[in-house]
Parts: sequence; C-alpha cells; structure tokens
Amino acid sequence: MDTDQLIRSLAADNPHRAPRVGAVLSMALLVAAPLSILIFATFFGVRADVMSAMRNPFFDMKFAVTLSLAIPAIIVSLHMSRPEALLRGWGWLLLLPVGLLAVAIGSEAMMAPAMPMTMRLVGKNSRVCMVAIPAMALPLLAGALFGLRHGAPSRPALAGALAGLVSAGLAATLYASHCTDDSPLFVATWYTLATALVTAIGAAVGSRVLRY
Repeated sequence: MDTDQLIRSLAADNPHRAPRVGAVLSMALLVAAPLSILIFATFFGVRADVMSAMRNPFFDMKFAVTLSLAIPAIIVSLHMSRPEALLRGWGWLLLLPVGLLAVAIGSEAMMAPAMPMTMRLVGKNSRVCMVAIPAMALPLLAGALFGLRHGAPSRPALAGALAGLVSAGLAATLYASHCTDDSPLFVATWYTLATALVTAIGAAVGSRVLRY
C-alpha cells in the first residue's frame, strides 16, 4: 500500500469530519459581529443626516469600497487557509477597492470642488476614523483568526494579514454610516491607514496563532 492509499484508508476509517473552514469562519464572524455593533452603537452611531446623505453618490461609494475589500478578503483568506495554496492568481481581487477609489477620486476631480482639496483630504473625522475602525475591527479579527485556525495556512502571517483585511473591511462598513466625510480622498487616506493598522496587527498575531 502506498502512502496516499494509506492516508485515504485511515481517513475513511475515521468517522469524525472536521467542520469546513468557511463554515467556522462565518460562524466566528457572526459571533463577533454583535460586539463590534455594540461598540458602534455605544460610541459612534449612524450620522444624523443619513437620509439626505444617501442621495450623495460619494456616500454610497464608501460602502462599495469597504465591501469590495471585505468580501474578496474573505474569499482569498479561505483560499490561503489550505497548505498548498498560493496567492498568485488571487491577489488581484484585493485590488478591487483600489480601482473603485481611483474612479471615485477621478470623478470628484472633474466636479466643481465644494471645498479645498486639503479639507477634503483631512476632513473632520480623521482622528475618529483611526480609532473607530480598529476598535470595531478587533472583535472581528479575533473571530477571523479563530476561523482560519481550522485551516492549515502555510503562510500564517499572510493569513493573519488577510484576517485583518476582512475585519477592517467589515468595521469600515459600519463606520461609513457614521462618518460625515464622504470625499474619496478622505476614504483613500484615512480608511486605508486604519485598515493598514488592523492588517499589521492581524499579520503579527496570525504569525503566531495560525502556525502549525
């Protein structure tokens, strides 16, 4: 009996089947989400002018950008949870929010500016953004790391970074409903910096907890 046949025989004799990584990751994020929502509701909340803001395409754009980060990051992280997986051919999915932001910044540049570029870039909520997104992302990051531990990523730091992208994208989606800075320049700067911070934390923690 060769090695592969032996492994298949041993697997067939074992009635226990480990849950799929995708199912565990989904459940872990669902368990963590209420804590992130509680942080949002307690300290931030939905902006007062949300009904009128929804008529602003740049307000809607924020959600498109954050979800185009979170959803592809989930897909890529599940792919990278397998020991033989390579990032090649999958990394382009993570560039979707970059493309959306580029289009939005170009669109804003062609419009008559409502305020100076410096004001659009810095906005009114840069400090809040840098605190809110990481704070709401941390419970989701813990859930994402827990879910990915049920896989066998060969590059734990990268898998942890992807968990950071997942959690930051979801947290930024929550924060977008609070943030009154709708300029794509603001999103490209401060949302990105907050996401980079969470991603770095995910990579550092993932390099330890996702190692096998």
